[in-house]
Amino acid sequence: MTTVSSSTTTAAQSSSTASQSGLMANYELFLSILTTQIQNQDPLDPMDSAEYTNQLVQYSNVEQSIQQNKNLEQILASLSSTMSMSYVSYIGNEVVADASTTTLSGSQASWDYELGGSATGTYEIYNSSGLMVYRGDADLQAGKGTISWNGQLTAGGKAADGLYTIAFDVKDADGNRENVLIETKGVVDSVDLSGNEVILNVGGQKIPVSSVTSVSAPS
Repeated sequence: MTTVSSSTTTAAQSSSTASQSGLMANYELFLSILTTQIQNQDPLDPMDSAEYTNQLVQYSNVEQSIQQNKNLEQILASLSSTMSMSYVSYIGNEVVADASTTTLSGSQASWDYELGGSATGTYEIYNSSGLMVYRGDADLQAGKGTISWNGQLTAGGKAADGLYTIAFDVKDADGNRENVLIETKGVVDSVDLSGNEVILNVGGQKIPVSSVTSVSAPS
């Protein structure tokens, strides 16, 4: 069964609504001040026409700002809806993705790899901000394998759930650097739109949509 999860309230919409409320308050205050000023002006010394015109221009600018803000909110809502629908189109299709980034959940994360020959060295794990949080020794055999991580930090303590990226620095017996292929392929079962990054569920794996390198009809 395919599913889609989505958070309907975005930060952009909240900011737009707050800005609109602020502009409307200024608009009403300006109108009140201008009306009071006109009603109480000295008939023998009325407001200078140039100054009056200038204030009317300001009045018009505030009104236009309010309208532009409303239009921007509608555009953002439309774009958000369009983007969500484009991600839904991944469901049922086969994707190939760089799997060097995966999700740590419940102190469990793993990466499947493949390399041509046995190699040794180290691997490092980075958080979503690009900071290295863990370094471990790597003793990899030729072919396919899996590296698991329990969320333990090099500095001590446990890492919070989220997206983490692995990078290898390994060499073969002759000292030549080995390229570790970290890639996944499968059919998208569901799409999670609730977080800051869209996540694809592929056979139980959670893959950031930014890691996808190709999309095709299932083979």
